Amino acid sequence: MSENSRAAWPKELQDAYEAGKWNGAVGSQLVSETAKLRVWHLHIPAGTWFGFHRHVLSHFWTAMTDGRSRNWFEDGSSAERVLYKGFTQHRELAANEYLVHAVHNIGDTDLAFTTVEFLDGPNKPLPIPDHIRLKSPE
Repeated sequence: MSENSRAAWPKELQDAYEAGKWNGAVGSQLVSETAKLRVWHLHIPAGTWFGFHRHVLSHFWTAMTDGRSRNWFEDGSSAERVLYKGFTQHRELAANEYLVHAVHNIGDTDLAFTTVEFLDGPNKPLPIPDHIRLKSPE
């Protein structure tokens, strides 16, 4: 991928890509983790976006709400999607394969997703900062 593939992006989007291209937090909050999987929740209010992040693990995600999104991808492309509650997409990632993208909520309702990553694949999981992990109320 070349820098030119993102040249048409606004500077703000290019800067966000640079800041997040190695971000392994694929959701707003990591709610569960075992030796085999990670479970994420993602909430994106209407009109906002969830910044660039890198998927290195095979995973699936499910839309928990109806809405509309635009994904921005590392290769400079973007794609819009109409989402409905229960829509699920699976992605298998081979050794050294990854996906970098950001999700913009272009609808007028909040978006919510659950993502499950599988830790037993060919790629090493990226580190997750502690502040992203769900903490028990005190």
